[in-house]
Amino acid sequence: MSLTMKLLLGFILDLIFGDPISIPHPVRYIGWLIGKCEKVLRPKFKDTKNGQIIAGGITTLSVVSISTGVCYLILFLLGLINNYLRDLGEIIIIYQVLATKCLKQETMKVYSELKNNNLPEARIKLSYLVGRDTEHLNEEAVARATVETIAENTSDGVIAPLLFMAIGGAPFGILYKAINTLDSSIGYKNDKYLYFGRIAAKLDDVANFLPSRIAGIFLILAALFLGYDFKEATRIFLRDRYNHSSPNSAQTEAACAGALGIKLGGDNYYFGKLVHKKTIGDANKAIDCETIKKANNLLYGTSIIAIVIVCLLRYSVLMR
Repeated sequence: MSLTMKLLLGFILDLIFGDPISIPHPVRYIGWLIGKCEKVLRPKFKDTKNGQIIAGGITTLSVVSISTGVCYLILFLLGLINNYLRDLGEIIIIYQVLATKCLKQETMKVYSELKNNNLPEARIKLSYLVGRDTEHLNEEAVARATVETIAENTSDGVIAPLLFMAIGGAPFGILYKAINTLDSSIGYKNDKYLYFGRIAAKLDDVANFLPSRIAGIFLILAALFLGYDFKEATRIFLRDRYNHSSPNSAQTEAACAGALGIKLGGDNYYFGKLVHKKTIGDANKAIDCETIKKANNLLYGTSIIAIVIVCLLRYSVLMR
């Protein structure tokens, strides 16, 4: 079976089933591996800047190598039994790596609580998705944070892994998820991970450099097809896509903010400390729970555009 067909089938499975809790997910195992590597490697190096950078670098290399290698090994062993079984295994991994439906499901939980005027529960649901402090956020701030999560993860959770897998199949998807999970786990600029997580954070920046920009462009196209503000999405994307400490995070956020006519970003508290951030977009419209639904429409539109373009390019260039 061609990789193009596997990508399409994996994408469709993700839209139908999402990520059921009952099914083991690769990211859980990657997270477990990160914890084990950190526990073993941290104490073996001096608690200095260089020592922690080296320890974190070895942890990063180990997690990426082991995760990708295990994926290759599983597919190889399945292929020894039957090629159809290998194809099925790769389709399942592709399906698990993509996160379109899961992202919508988790963010719509916040939407539902806001819709029911249950702000305390909405804050709790949001806290599972973001790193910022949520206990004192008002309704608008909760909705804004949720929209930012959807916009950023449109790239991290869907477009970036899809592009990686379009090049190297399921193993490249696992490679990307290992890098991304490392950044989410240890790529913090706090006292504990400032040096230990530095290489993981830099590697994530490199891995997402092109995908985030492509995702921003796809999101602008989605705005056009969905009837949102295409011109404003383009303008804000070009103006504000670097208004973030990360070179990649604001790419899709800027396009989303422009498409919906809203302002994202700004100051937030993280672990009790105020962090100043630039804003993204213009506040032409108020942000409320309905904005979350619109952001999810953009997520789905962007995802569908991406899979169509990827499949067409693979078929036209490789004829497979």
